[in-house]
Amino acid sequence: MRREKIRALAPLEQPRSAEELRVRQLRARDLLRGDLEGEDLEKHVEDSVLATSLEKVLNWGRSNAIFPATFGLACCAIEMMSIVSPRYDIARFGAEAMRASPRQADMLILSGRVSIKMAPVVRRLYDQMLEPKWVIAMGACSSSGGMFANYAVVQGADKFMPVDIHVPGCPPRPEALLYGFNKLQRMIRGNPDPGWRTRHNAAGTEEWAREEAIVAGGMEEYERARQIALEAPDA
Repeated sequence: MRREKIRALAPLEQPRSAEELRVRQLRARDLLRGDLEGEDLEKHVEDSVLATSLEKVLNWGRSNAIFPATFGLACCAIEMMSIVSPRYDIARFGAEAMRASPRQADMLILSGRVSIKMAPVVRRLYDQMLEPKWVIAMGACSSSGGMFANYAVVQGADKFMPVDIHVPGCPPRPEALLYGFNKLQRMIRGNPDPGWRTRHNAAGTEEWAREEAIVAGGMEEYERARQIALEAPDA
């Protein structure tokens, strides 16, 4: 069959049969030989060439090749272990290769409460991990102290190390951890999900913002009362 006839009869679409696959192979050969030109060449370039940036490619690769650390703190670790099982299969997202050494890991899952004694150990593990690295606070205990509102437990792991994703629950199910991991992937790719304060227009409800508002409001009331007292006749 002459090549001119092949070009005329071979649309640049996904092959639907072995014959069409052979036609595409011949078209690729023509391209390499320099015989493909004109509209056929333009169509082939449009369907085959993808333009992007190096940073986006690197972030895409990082998000799909994460190495979690084999590290557990408390009961949430049991739920974390199950994410590599066939039922949940985190291998679908490229993160099934858990590493026993922090120097080979780039993601740390804080699965349980963090005691005051354990905090410096966790921080040391984090400092020994590869760059770039990410942290998921799994469960209420590692996120905010949970039910352990006492002197022995850190009230949130973000008090002593950066945390990228918080997964609520006591304990959260493996599906919740996978959902948090998917959010981390989107964050690594540069397309993070908006937080609930952004979605619900709740800016200014942070703890530090409320404290500043209370302090500012209290000072205003004090100055107003002081001015009234100074203007009183018997002052």
